[in-house]
Amino acid sequence: MSQAKRLALVALLAFASTSGAQRVIPLYSGAAPGSESWTQQERSYYSRSWEGPVVANVTKPSLTAYLPPADKATGTAAVICPGGGFFALAIDNEGTNLAKWLVARGVAAFVLRYRVAPTGADATLEFAAALARPGAFDSVTRPIIPLAVADGRAAVAYVRAHASEFGVAPERVGIVGFSAGGTLAAALAFQYDRESRPAFVAPIYAYTGSLKLDVVPSDAPPMFVAAATDDQLGLAPTSVSLYSKWIAAKKPAELHMYAKGGHGFGMRKQGTASDTWIDQFGNWLMLQGFLKK
Repeated sequence: MSQAKRLALVALLAFASTSGAQRVIPLYSGAAPGSESWTQQERSYYSRSWEGPVVANVTKPSLTAYLPPADKATGTAAVICPGGGFFALAIDNEGTNLAKWLVARGVAAFVLRYRVAPTGADATLEFAAALARPGAFDSVTRPIIPLAVADGRAAVAYVRAHASEFGVAPERVGIVGFSAGGTLAAALAFQYDRESRPAFVAPIYAYTGSLKLDVVPSDAPPMFVAAATDDQLGLAPTSVSLYSKWIAAKKPAELHMYAKGGHGFGMRKQGTASDTWIDQFGNWLMLQGFLKK
């Protein structure tokens, strides 16, 4: 990078830190590997069934950076992977709202728009329809999941590689994922290289599907897990299994399983015990040293 471009980037990041502006970063320099022929157009809209904004038809994965003011920055960063069943992304409830919460605590946040299945007018209704037809969900998502996982791995590697530009330490870049986004976080907990190793992993009511998550790495990062027992998609056992694998391997882990909260609670307040997961996540980050400069 030339000196002029570097100075311009520093100025942009300084402006973002003080103004609350966000920077959208393409994850790949060209077409995303494995989906070069995709032509669908990315859509953002309000989903009545999900009661919030969603993003569908992602073909060009990107990171939206939310940076804390320099005087509050801890040097920690988190890649955030919203859920949505690989049909859409619950971009606010499981993305930007968490990013803002982290920034208030000095953590740089990067909301990942990863590749999802091609859909029509309403991806959330197509998701519900796929769940209702035996075998339909797996048929649609099976070829998509490896692409999404690759995006998660590339996202952590990107933030680590550009850590100095964002005012973070490369060894303090973690990943948080919800539901389908939790697939990305869980996959990266088990499978990473030197460039993409996360500092911490937080799969929240994660879906792991057909991922092969057998051998816990010898240098596995600490893991925070949260879910609700009454998860409508039956994913509570997945969270227990991830936690059990970590403690069996004698790796740092913390599990919060709430009696009520359902699936997809995210940052939404429902008047249930799951409302407190974010506070407990913050306490865990503090105990792990990630909220200290």
